[in-house]
Amino acid sequence: MATTPAQDERTIGQLVADASHDMSTIVRNEIALAKAEVTGGVKVAGKGVGLLSGAGFVALLGLIFLFETLGFVLAIWLPISAAFGIVTALLFIVAAILGLMGKKAVTSAKPKPEKAITEAQKTIAAVKSAA
Repeated sequence: MATTPAQDERTIGQLVADASHDMSTIVRNEIALAKAEVTGGVKVAGKGVGLLSGAGFVALLGLIFLFETLGFVLAIWLPISAAFGIVTALLFIVAAILGLMGKKAVTSAKPKPEKAITEAQKTIAAVKSAA
């Protein structure tokens, strides 16, 4: 028995169901892309905040040593104060390095999902042109 063209064609209901399924798949994929981009940006920003926190802590320790050094220098002019001065200088150098690294990490973080936005705009344009 030969099939007629009418039996091979899909109904409007089937076409609408397929289009709806395809659109929901596209939307889910766009959301997944946006989540992936935001997660990467947040991780980099978190690293930067951690480095800046470390820099602040080390700077506080440096300040403590600076005051202790000044106290020793003013109270008794002994060479031990030079050692405290060296330690203080090293702590400030470490704080400066951590601060610069943290600032660089924070400024390079891009939590905005640029790829997802671009893809969503392309999808909307394609749907509008097809309609």
